[in-house]
Amino acid sequence: MTRLEGTRVLVTGGAGFIGSHLVDALLQQGPADVVVVDDLATGSRENLAGALRDPRVRLVERDARDLDVMDDLLGATDVVFHLACLGVRHSLHDPRENHEVNATMTLELLESARRAGIRRFVHVSSSEVYGSAQYAPMDEGHPTFPETVYGAAKLAGEAYARAAFRTHGFPVSVVRPFNAYGLRSHFEGDSGEVLPRTIVRVLAGEPPLIYGDGEQSRDFTHVTDTARGIIAVAESDDAIGRTLNVGSGADVTINDLARIVLSVAGATGLSPIHLEPRPGDVRRLLADSTAMRRLTGFSPRVAFADGVRELFEGMRDGGLPPEAMLAQVEERNWVQEGVPRA
Repeated sequence: MTRLEGTRVLVTGGAGFIGSHLVDALLQQGPADVVVVDDLATGSRENLAGALRDPRVRLVERDARDLDVMDDLLGATDVVFHLACLGVRHSLHDPRENHEVNATMTLELLESARRAGIRRFVHVSSSEVYGSAQYAPMDEGHPTFPETVYGAAKLAGEAYARAAFRTHGFPVSVVRPFNAYGLRSHFEGDSGEVLPRTIVRVLAGEPPLIYGDGEQSRDFTHVTDTARGIIAVAESDDAIGRTLNVGSGADVTINDLARIVLSVAGATGLSPIHLEPRPGDVRRLLADSTAMRRLTGFSPRVAFADGVRELFEGMRDGGLPPEAMLAQVEERNWVQEGVPRA
């Protein structure tokens, strides 16, 4: 068992949605220090507002592709959590950069970490590597047929991580989180996700938008559960060299998601509007986390309806008017201004 108490921890992408919750959870494990590397392209200082009050936490505002910076930081690190990435919708309008960040950067960081003698390296991948479910629930042996460059690049990063273990015995684990949601999740730009975008629209008095028939489903996992799962993998010696799902074990359709948000909001006068399907949209994701539970003892704690209510109330009471949030939502967030639309 690898305990994090007293260790020097580095988190790439630690100012992002999952990353910042991971930093919060890490501080409860008693590390000596936590260095966050984030260029704030999709993350923010606000996400780390609480953590940065802890003297053990330091934010380095740099791109994790800067190998000179990373080599210096890794020389004073015991454990690495690698979360820095660019997301699904970004990959549809800029596939090359998406691959460079999600795959090439992972390879280079693994090599740097191996040279530095890092004690544990946890590579945070994505359930998007699977593509749509061919059977459900999906265990780690499920075929990997990603629908997007994002999924393909994350799969390449996984392969590099597993190769580092098999070739060199480097102590790396791969985590595949399913759809994390919760406070600090993105509603804006090409990082915007379906649940917070739906909440923003309903708060602004607008109907939810659903792409396609709405029967596509996701395994929505509360972000605090996701963060606990990632830490559990780092602390389990049995997880070294393994690839493990982190999910709730239940899926929710987008139609049901919209109904739950409308119910929480008490918005009886609104009904969802269905639009054409989005490109690269996975049909179904549902995690089998049996291996994760067996190796680490992890199990999720937050029910979806409870998590939706928490997020709705947090966004409602967060100080930003609904109209201001709605202005930041890009509903067709898989295209870029000036680029022909499919």
